[in-house]
Amino acid sequence: MKNLDEINKRIVELESELRTLQQEKDRLCQSKTVSYPPELSAPFEKAQQQVGDYFNKIQFNPEEANISIDGERYVLMRASSLSIDFFETILRLYEDKGSKEATKIGQNFLFDISHVIGVEDAKEFHEKLSLTDPVSKLSAGPVHFAHSGWAYVDIVESNPSPDENFYLKYKHPHSFEADAWINKGKTADFPVCIMNAGYSSGWCEQSFGVPLTSVELKCRAKGDDCCLFVMAHPQKINEHLDKDEELKDSSAPYEIPKFFERKQVEQELISSLEEKTMLLQEVHHRVKNNLQIISSLLNLQSQYFEGADSLAKFNDMRNRIKAIAMVHERFYKSDDVQHANFTEYIGSIVDLLRETFGTEIHINLNTDKVLETKVPIEKAIPCGLVINEIVTNAMKHAFTEDQKSAPTINIELELNDHRTKMVISDNGRGLPEDFDINQSDSLGLELVCSLVDQLEGSIDVKSNNGTTFVLECGRH
Repeated sequence: MKNLDEINKRIVELESELRTLQQEKDRLCQSKTVSYPPELSAPFEKAQQQVGDYFNKIQFNPEEANISIDGERYVLMRASSLSIDFFETILRLYEDKGSKEATKIGQNFLFDISHVIGVEDAKEFHEKLSLTDPVSKLSAGPVHFAHSGWAYVDIVESNPSPDENFYLKYKHPHSFEADAWINKGKTADFPVCIMNAGYSSGWCEQSFGVPLTSVELKCRAKGDDCCLFVMAHPQKINEHLDKDEELKDSSAPYEIPKFFERKQVEQELISSLEEKTMLLQEVHHRVKNNLQIISSLLNLQSQYFEGADSLAKFNDMRNRIKAIAMVHERFYKSDDVQHANFTEYIGSIVDLLRETFGTEIHINLNTDKVLETKVPIEKAIPCGLVINEIVTNAMKHAFTEDQKSAPTINIELELNDHRTKMVISDNGRGLPEDFDINQSDSLGLELVCSLVDQLEGSIDVKSNNGTTFVLECGRH
């Protein structure tokens, strides 16, 4: 019986402690969490009641790693991990860029992520509490801010207007970011309350439906007397800062964060790239047109030549020009103005040669070993011209009238991340035993040697049951 009496007594004591804790929690949840101008008393008093009731529903369940408020799951994090510890890591990671640039990278990251969190928290909270008008939506923000451990908000001046004239000047006593630095005995050389600025501007942006940003002008972590912020439309904030009497005696520089500034810069770079791509496409188009004009002029001029040798030389020159024009035409029609589709380009040259010399000689193109189709223009044109010259030379000289087997030229392309290889072979008469491509007096083969040098490659010539040219060069 004695043990039972002791148990009952302990139950009574625990129930009393629970009531005391509940009363203390109720008191804390209903305590004043924001300072505001008198004209905003009504919406803020209502917000304190609503948000206080919301946070009064907090539940801890460590067994399930769950902290929930009114069915919404929350997480706890160390304040310094999102402030001083974060910046120390950023400074180490980007030390090669210098402390100023590294700090800027960290500030951009924290502002962007906290701005998004502020927007999304506000959106969810407004719906949960059925808040509709902008001022009520805003009023819930500072109260939620205090209950969730960000900072106490002291609104100094305000013009809560749902347009570009929105303005808010406020202080954050007990900012978790500034406290993190102060508690570690560190002094910053920049305003550290970046997440406070990002979150609050995100919440207000969602509340009023206009873009907003927030600038921390003073910071306790820097040694200032308070953490002071101005929030306004990005296009108007400089105007407010220039008029602020409190800042006129301050020589401290400030930076205006822009939400997803890196995204905007990236978009500007993309737009610039698109513009340059269009210009390059136009250049390729004009080069192609000019080369086609030259080819047409050569075609007209060839009508005045009676000698077969002169006419053949003119046709060879015209094909070289066409081979160059083809690659420019492909660049003009492609979104990629730096790389050509190698198999398509070589295929078009083969088609040109078939058209020029007819179909009596078979030209086979094998691309089974082409693993990467894109090559830069400085590789594509020389490779195309090499094939044009070697195949043209074979068409004209490799085969005899009494050729027993069908005259055939095989072109095998090999392209991967490491190298470009082209094998051009024929089943013709072969080359003289003392043949040396580097000593050849053929204009076409001289051009081949020059192009191989341009490609920084090598060429090997074999003559056995026909002739085989093997050209190899690096991938880039």
